[in-house]
Amino acid sequence: MRHALIIGGSRGLGLGLVREHLARGWHVTTTQRTASADLDALSRESGGRLALETLDITSVPQAQALSDRLAGRSFDLLFLNAGIMAGRGADLRQVPDDDIQALFLTNAISPIRVADTLARHVTPGGMIAFMSSILGSIGTNDDGRAELYRASKAALNSLIRSFRARHAAAGITVLAMHPGVVRTSMGGPTAPLDIETSVRGVADTIAARWGAGGQAFVDYRNQIIPW
Repeated sequence: MRHALIIGGSRGLGLGLVREHLARGWHVTTTQRTASADLDALSRESGGRLALETLDITSVPQAQALSDRLAGRSFDLLFLNAGIMAGRGADLRQVPDDDIQALFLTNAISPIRVADTLARHVTPGGMIAFMSSILGSIGTNDDGRAELYRASKAALNSLIRSFRARHAAAGITVLAMHPGVVRTSMGGPTAPLDIETSVRGVADTIAARWGAGGQAFVDYRNQIIPW
């Protein structure tokens, strides 16, 4: 039976990924920044297959403390789900520096820091997946919309490639994943995909690419996206 460690599983796509992997028979450990009634309910219903941990992804000490608590445990899949929006539709000159710093720290820097901290818990030949976005593709940027968010995900993608190069000896598969445009607090109520469709596709893509090695930037339909 496979084990997944999902970072950021308290709501939206993260919560959907927890539910989907439990439905597929996985054991799941997931993190929440603050207590989640949804995760508490899932944990009670999981028959012991869901464990809850606390983590603020931007806190290096908390990430190390989590790694220490997980000593001796290994996971087939580490999935890092993090993302905030800032400055949507605003002139860059109008976006406060603190918002820009929080955006890049949360969307780009922190997922890599946490992955570096937790990589030792991933089984040889396992997988590390990062929630990216098609907006992080420099090659497809022809409209400039959501430019700060887009830039933060492009930075994440660049760091993902460096991460895989640094961990090449581990033989893991590393994915940057676009979940589609989903009806979440970020995607909005008119987005074309519901959470269930997105996470089902993400889980199918993970299964299809299991053991492939290397790295890829793909969407929830397992379609390659240009870096």
